[in-house]
Amino acid sequence: MRFILPIILIGISITGFFLFTDPLYNEMNGLREKASSYDEALDNSKALEDQRDKLTQKLNSFDQANLDKLSKLLPDSVDNIRLILEIEKIAAPYGMVLKDVKYETIDEKNKNTTKVSPGLQDTQIVHQDYGVWDLGFSTQGSYSNFYNFVKDLEKNLRIVDVVSVDFSSSSGVGVNPALSSIYKYDFKIKTYWLKN
Repeated sequence: MRFILPIILIGISITGFFLFTDPLYNEMNGLREKASSYDEALDNSKALEDQRDKLTQKLNSFDQANLDKLSKLLPDSVDNIRLILEIEKIAAPYGMVLKDVKYETIDEKNKNTTKVSPGLQDTQIVHQDYGVWDLGFSTQGSYSNFYNFVKDLEKNLRIVDVVSVDFSSSSGVGVNPALSSIYKYDFKIKTYWLKN
């Protein structure tokens, strides 16, 4: 009988260890690991805040006029209406009016679409940091006005690639001689914008 009580107490203590102490110990280890990961995340966030502050300070050191020019050069959205208005403003001094403006609208939800690069299989998709937007329009004017318009379009701050220009003349029998030097120009251009 003397040995039964110690055996019962040892059994109760072993059972108590496995029922209460061991789960609490494992939970404490789990909490320590969580605390360690939180400390690491906090250190990372502090490093990111420092990097953000350095970049903000660097951005603030730039002249605002230069930042505006950079934003106009390569905007962060298509901004198609502003581009059309800019082109109209460039054409206005030469008496050239934009007509038959054609473009595809960009779906803002899907503006980060990817394009398959020529020569690559369909499984290899190239992710671009910029988007390309096509615009078509026609205008009329003399050749010298057309030439000056294209030169001014080339000097414009917004990046615009003239893809093609089709010429047509209204010359023919019975056409007013003053109008015979007026040509119709059909433009196809591309412009670019940064994706977020």
